[in-house]
Amino acid sequence: MRFSFPLHARIFVGMITGAALGLICRQADLPAETLQFIIACLKPVGDIFLRMIFMMVIPLIFSALTLGVAELGDLRRIGRIGMKTLGYSILITGISVLIGITMVEIFRPGDGMSETDRTTLLQQYAGNYQKVKENVTVAQAQAPGDLITKIVPRNPLEDMVRAFDPTYTGGGLLAVMFLSVMMGIALSSADPDKTQTFRKFLEGLYEIVMKIIGYAMQLAPFGVAALLFQLTANLGYGVLLMILKYVILVLVALAIHQFGTYSLAVRFLGGMNPIFFFKNIREVMLTAFATSSSNASLPDAIRVTVEKLKIPREIANFVLTVGSTANQNGTALYEGITVLFLAQCFGVDLTLTQQITVVVMSVLAGIGTAGVPGGSLPLMVTVLMSVGIPGESITLIYGADRILDMSRTVLNVTGDITAAVVINRSEKATLAEP
Repeated sequence: MRFSFPLHARIFVGMITGAALGLICRQADLPAETLQFIIACLKPVGDIFLRMIFMMVIPLIFSALTLGVAELGDLRRIGRIGMKTLGYSILITGISVLIGITMVEIFRPGDGMSETDRTTLLQQYAGNYQKVKENVTVAQAQAPGDLITKIVPRNPLEDMVRAFDPTYTGGGLLAVMFLSVMMGIALSSADPDKTQTFRKFLEGLYEIVMKIIGYAMQLAPFGVAALLFQLTANLGYGVLLMILKYVILVLVALAIHQFGTYSLAVRFLGGMNPIFFFKNIREVMLTAFATSSSNASLPDAIRVTVEKLKIPREIANFVLTVGSTANQNGTALYEGITVLFLAQCFGVDLTLTQQITVVVMSVLAGIGTAGVPGGSLPLMVTVLMSVGIPGESITLIYGADRILDMSRTVLNVTGDITAAVVINRSEKATLAEP
């Protein structure tokens, strides 16, 4: 019988192998020319993996975010349940991002990098980093009103084409996200008979994007090994310790939101005992952790919500189905932390305006993130580049992404069930009114 490791196990093996070989080469005191030759030979493997991810950013934003907003349904037809679900998702996702940003600002894990390692890192991305730094300097000099105005695209095609151009001072990726949100809102309220073809096109595009991301993920074990070899060979143990601090910080922030924010929401907004709540959704949390997929956990989540939490099926079906795509607040929290962590690694001090941009884009990315393993990676690059951090810097944390992906999926799924509990109580109160 043929035996094969699951993808996450292969990625983990690639991470360990690449990091270990990089450290061995660094400790072996190889001639600098020899070490750089080895790095140059392996670099294309990591670069191809990253380019396949970059390639899918624009089509993923347009299809996933448009469909994510559209799947909230015609709010005029669905009425108060749709509005409550939308409002709750935005509120709870905003809270999750603020928790993440607060944690990373307090503990500042990226400040642990030595100046020597930071210089080496900057040299690695020298050309791209200098360009984005200059672009950010220009953006910071603009009035806040101008920055907000550029979010609304004058020429969406130009923003798409030049989204990754570090010298472009237009709306870029944020403008593309704005266009997608507006398209989703219009699609949700337009005549379904007239927009069916366009919706099918978006669904087909989304499926194709997911397939290509799946192909890229098959390269992940080799890409991660090559990328981590390059990092550890250049930076040594310091970068691994810093990444470990980052991972611990993300897990602590996820736990605070999972058992703090959700417990308060369940108790005071949902009128349910948090102990009863978590006890009855344990199997869904385990399924989410094992699969790293909100979509794969959806059938089990609906069953448990209806049978064990006694939420009406019509509310559970609507809220959980929409939430599997549009309420990814665990992913939003993770993205907020990661952007600020990488900014600290590069010595970039984000202004208040840029931090607000991170919050807004993380919330929007939470709506548009695919509920499948690795689905957040392209949109993570989007948020990074919006505040002037090279998208390639994702390589610093990607080796640890799998365990974080499994953990934040638990948060995403739990958040969907929490939303169902909250919406159900509010609906009972509404129906009880004379």
